[in-house]
Amino acid sequence: MPISRERLFERRRASVAAARAFVVEVLRAAGVEDRVEDVRLCTSELATNALRHGSPPGRNVLVRAEVDEMRLRIEVHDAGAGRPGVRIPDDEAADGRGLFLVAHLSDDWGVSSRTGVGKAVWAEFKLVPSTPPPY
Repeated sequence: MPISRERLFERRRASVAAARAFVVEVLRAAGVEDRVEDVRLCTSELATNALRHGSPPGRNVLVRAEVDEMRLRIEVHDAGAGRPGVRIPDDEAADGRGLFLVAHLSDDWGVSSRTGVGKAVWAEFKLVPSTPPPY
């Protein structure tokens, strides 16, 4: 069941929905039904942050999804120099909740360096092992 797939997305608004669909496609290919909505929302937040704040014009964003029996890891790579962090959003703020949501919905998350410019922001989700039906 281990699966690892990645795809490049252009720096444009429609890429967020495409990244969500890509990750859900990987989950389905791996037979994962657990935590799909949490994963979908976190993918959306990570991709939005990368496209808005991390990816300079003309650069793409790479989304990687890795699934095994125990966990799912989503990575979003961009060419930006900044290192994002969780902010506690003001009740009146219209934005600033992305990594706050990721930190609360995922089991772990972080920012990693990568070869070349930029960074990878990732989130991991523990999966409930599927139990075959008794026969």
